[in-house]
Amino acid sequence: MHIFLSISTKLLQTKSTSFKSLTWIPSVFLLSPKQMSQSTSIPRNQQRIRDHGYDDYMEVEKKIRKVMKFQELLLTQLNSMIAISRLDMLARRFGFKQYEAGKFILKFPHVFEVFEHPVQRILYCRLTRKSLLQIEQEKLALLAQVPQAVTRLRKLLLLSNTGRLRLEHVRIARKDFGLPDDFEFSVVLKYPKYFRLFDAKETRNKYIEVVERDPRLTVCAVENVREREYREKGGEEENVRFSFRVNFPPGFKIGKYYKIAVWKWQRLPYWLPYEDISGYDLRSLEAQKRMEKRAVATIHELLSLTVEKKITLERIAHFRLAMDLPKKLKDFLLQHQGIFYISTRGNQGKLHTVFLREAYRKGELIEPNELYLARRRLAELVLLSPRKVIVDRRLINYGKQGGEDEIADYVENGGDHSAARETVREDLGEESLDSDGDCSIDSDGDCSIDTDGDCSIDTEYTHKEANNDDVTDDAEDTRVTE
Repeated sequence: MHIFLSISTKLLQTKSTSFKSLTWIPSVFLLSPKQMSQSTSIPRNQQRIRDHGYDDYMEVEKKIRKVMKFQELLLTQLNSMIAISRLDMLARRFGFKQYEAGKFILKFPHVFEVFEHPVQRILYCRLTRKSLLQIEQEKLALLAQVPQAVTRLRKLLLLSNTGRLRLEHVRIARKDFGLPDDFEFSVVLKYPKYFRLFDAKETRNKYIEVVERDPRLTVCAVENVREREYREKGGEEENVRFSFRVNFPPGFKIGKYYKIAVWKWQRLPYWLPYEDISGYDLRSLEAQKRMEKRAVATIHELLSLTVEKKITLERIAHFRLAMDLPKKLKDFLLQHQGIFYISTRGNQGKLHTVFLREAYRKGELIEPNELYLARRRLAELVLLSPRKVIVDRRLINYGKQGGEDEIADYVENGGDHSAARETVREDLGEESLDSDGDCSIDSDGDCSIDTDGDCSIDTEYTHKEANNDDVTDDAEDTRVTE
């Protein structure tokens, strides 16, 4: 018992001395976390800052995707037209509810045209001349840039570690890289000196493999940008050698320590995306930092190979294992919001579109190509006001009836729709039609339907429905499953 008491007293004495020793700790080590020096490395978890220029771009893209689905549906029908009575049934595969398909096509009269069949006397829908011209223009632009598409596919295969990619993954992203729908035959099998198509023994999946590794294709797009900036602006070589062009979104808070972290990261050397890293030891902390920067360069090069310098995050994930990209791609890209931008608009937040910030300015591509311009032509038709449809069709009717003078006046006015409307009002005398007519013209050029119920849907009725739908914005209620 005596021994136990002596041991307990010794333990209490040691604890008391240890607590007393804490009082002698210098006050420097007892500072609050805010007073301590912060880390000069880029933080892992960052909040996404919205850039409305890219989000507005994706809002238009959302409408274009729905329009393209209807275009493909019409082109697969006989004579490229479909009865309105069958439209609701066929549009359900796109996620449209009852009566929503008819409202949707009336919103875009420059793309879709509703007319009455001369024999069957029922309403049909078809593509307008402008829409057919845009589709033909895109096809010609796609065929004209097939040599560039071959080069892009070769560089895409060289980005992988083994020089091969799954055919299905490339097929999913074929439009992003400017490849035709039948690229397996028109590109891969047509150029056997560049590509080889084979089946894997274990998984039975088809793979595309590059035949020869051309050193001229291993130059990244960011290296050309660095060389051009160094020749134009100059500066220290170490600051430009491994740097990326950074442009942060509006409202992004940049602190003092974050600036230091970005400056250190810009000077960090890394292995190039086309470089073989199988012989390096990747276990050290320095090697991991270089691999992270190499992943940024790989995604940068992947976006540079696309036609519109953007691609969905889900399609980048298909190449993750082949290109040694990190698992959490979204969190990884949010660390570099000055280089990339992730937009969640376009499909109710189900898709994430990654933009290359340095390739865009004010929502437009800085260096557009013919295929991009042909695709943006469809966006112009979608955004074009429905009011212009009435003026255009009336002028066409005047031309058929010998009204070449009115068309000449319209052209001389530089496409001024207000002058064309004044011409229409003068010819019509701003009076309603006969009592047997189906519609009357208001002072602002709009058309209203009589209550006799004998009127068929013509261009003016289409115009009215399109305007009403634009006001109520019913497009937000429609959902499309990709």
